[in-house]
Amino acid sequence: MQLKDSEVFGFIKTSIDVHNLGISTMMSFIRECGYIVIMASEKIQEAVTDIKKVNNISLVKKWIEDNGITRICFSYRLDPQDGMDYFCNLYYLLKDSKMLESDGGIIREFSFAGLPDTCDLIYKKLGNKILLFPGDESPIESLKKYGVPENKFPQTLTQNNAYDNMRWNFAQKLISDEKYKQIKETEHWEYEDCGTDKDSYIKRLNYCRQHKSLPIIRAHVGPYNPNRLEAVKEFTSWVKDLSESHLLDVLSIGSSQLTQSNFGEDWTGKHNGGGVPINSEIEYKQIAETAKPMLVRTYAGTKNVPYMAVIHEKSLNISWHALSFWWFCEIDGRGKNTVLENLKEHIETIKYIASTGKPFEPNVPHHFAFRGSDDVTYIVSGFLAAKTAKKYGITHLILQNMLNTPKYTCGIQDLAKSRAMLKLVRELEDNKFKVSLQTRAGLDYLAPDLEKAKIQLAAVTALMDDIEPDNENSPEIIHVVSYSEAVRLATPSVIKDSIKITLSSLNEYRSLRKLGKVENMTFNKDVEYRFEKLYSEAKDAISFLENHIPNLYTPEGLLRVFEDGYFPVPYMPDYEHKYPNATKWTTAIKNGGVCVVDENGNTIDTISRYEKIFE
Repeated sequence: MQLKDSEVFGFIKTSIDVHNLGISTMMSFIRECGYIVIMASEKIQEAVTDIKKVNNISLVKKWIEDNGITRICFSYRLDPQDGMDYFCNLYYLLKDSKMLESDGGIIREFSFAGLPDTCDLIYKKLGNKILLFPGDESPIESLKKYGVPENKFPQTLTQNNAYDNMRWNFAQKLISDEKYKQIKETEHWEYEDCGTDKDSYIKRLNYCRQHKSLPIIRAHVGPYNPNRLEAVKEFTSWVKDLSESHLLDVLSIGSSQLTQSNFGEDWTGKHNGGGVPINSEIEYKQIAETAKPMLVRTYAGTKNVPYMAVIHEKSLNISWHALSFWWFCEIDGRGKNTVLENLKEHIETIKYIASTGKPFEPNVPHHFAFRGSDDVTYIVSGFLAAKTAKKYGITHLILQNMLNTPKYTCGIQDLAKSRAMLKLVRELEDNKFKVSLQTRAGLDYLAPDLEKAKIQLAAVTALMDDIEPDNENSPEIIHVVSYSEAVRLATPSVIKDSIKITLSSLNEYRSLRKLGKVENMTFNKDVEYRFEKLYSEAKDAISFLENHIPNLYTPEGLLRVFEDGYFPVPYMPDYEHKYPNATKWTTAIKNGGVCVVDENGNTIDTISRYEKIFE
């Protein structure tokens, strides 16, 4: 439906859904196009949550009429059936109240943004009456769906899109030509200890460096079956299939929640959830043996964390350990530790990992990004985790960098953010501390359309290579996210095809760069400008924290960074209001990146914000 210049967009969500980033992003884009945008207040959100309660529909109607809202934009990212019910209840009550333009009212259009399954349910019930956003749209695609004329698109959005369009066109051709199917296996398997109990990530890394066959490939694997023993048996067969392919270097066990929280205990009556339900050292040892010549890693425990690290070392010869510092505890529902207890256990675990000589992966920055933090927080949280690891004896750090997080981040901002974090962490390197870069696609980046997801996977691989385009050994590790991620768990065939797409994209993109057919992003002025700004702001932020928080690199110091609100997490559920200083900030997408903003949408400088917190 063609937009009028006088359109007013009203964005609504329920009070129980804290997923705001998509809403705030689209609101800012639509405002930049020149339209009035209104966000429902908490009072209206509560009314929508219980819309059939007396007077609640009257509150919503008054909000619509008082603001002259012509377009209702509803968002819900939780359970599909609940999402459909909330939306349809509101739609029918407003229709019955003659609020639609077709009945003489002011509402010209309804839209719904949510999970693909929710969109399917709403489509089956209401058909084409509703504009649906299942989540795989780019910002420009979203504006087009709303009917915004192209001459109103924000200039920054169209400029940022050139690099992303180039990668998309490259990836689209690669997938349509099916070049990736020509990949057979990697050349990682000929060194002396490969596939033995003496094998290690460091040995494979050194071999691949010498033979110029990097990156090392990691993938997360795990079927779901409610029968525990059948699930472990099926997983073992998957592992055998992958080991024989010689495509996957590091098998990441997609273990269940109970494996992480209640390992070795009686699970009778406990809900297992998704993931592989491993519950004994014997099962771990069998998996590790079947996996050879692959290396193996798995999630850390969410309680008795040091003990679980010992189990993983003994039974898996784990390739490297990973910990999340502030996360995988009470604040995200993954464990019962308080944040302080978690930090204490994780630092004790780091000391143990250091004693083994194994590498360590801080699984940190993207967890802040999932909860709406800004780009500077992404960088600084990664640095603090890395420096803490070095302080307690880690000699080899694996720096995980999740791209497309949030998925609205433009490619040149992703490059700048990646380079800034990598440079800062590499400044910690010396003859006793080394860093390996590990890249991956964003957790919610891939589309439910599988052919589109294949293209996205190839496009993000090109983005990974552009972080250090003149370094053929970078990234040293690619965590390959399977293209079916948005729809279903990946089977071995999907995992193998996803690896082939990744390797083929990497090889082809590098060849095109050497021929001068794609830009060498080392010299891109926009990336360089953004990098310098992020690097400088993050470095100043680190200096501020080191100068103002006593014993920063201890559990108590790291807790204070979080509690005081230096790391904003506006979309983290905090039902007991334990962390009001962390959740009180507002963030928004600006020029393709995420920044903290005031009530008027103006960017707040990091140091100004830190000084206000400290005072």
